[in-house]
Amino acid sequence: MKSLYLLRHGKSDWGADFFYDVDRPLAKRGRNAADRLGRYFAITDNSLDRTVTSPAVRALRTADRFLEASGSKAPMTIDDRLYGGDETTVLEVASEQANSVHSLLLVGHEPTWSETASLLIGGGDLRFPTAALARIDLHINEWGEIGRDVGELVWFVTPRLLKPLLKRS
Repeated sequence: MKSLYLLRHGKSDWGADFFYDVDRPLAKRGRNAADRLGRYFAITDNSLDRTVTSPAVRALRTADRFLEASGSKAPMTIDDRLYGGDETTVLEVASEQANSVHSLLLVGHEPTWSETASLLIGGGDLRFPTAALARIDLHINEWGEIGRDVGELVWFVTPRLLKPLLKRS
């Protein structure tokens, strides 16, 4: 069994000074959401072995803040394929992980995260608002076995759901 966590980047700052979409930063709301989700992750006894993020600034900063707030020491790498890729690309990135990795966090974008989750759990219409986080347990022994209908959605949370429980400190 493997666990895959899909985290959509936090709310970005459209008013910031950036030229390319990949350089768009996180808004304050996005930073707070990443912190809140990290705290949730920590208090629910989840753990990570590895994190892979899109190179987009908003995704990279979401991953940084999430990992810091969760207390995770999981190594993080950047994979260009997670920016603009589709669900097939996401499965390819996951399939390349070492089998010693049991829990993997991928940080990226919509609509790819919704499409990936749907493919893994065998259908449904799951939409990822900004900073949404899903845990999907995969009924596989090796990452190379990842594919259609091998997963079970364990939970799905958004910053708005957690706000009453985890007030910003």
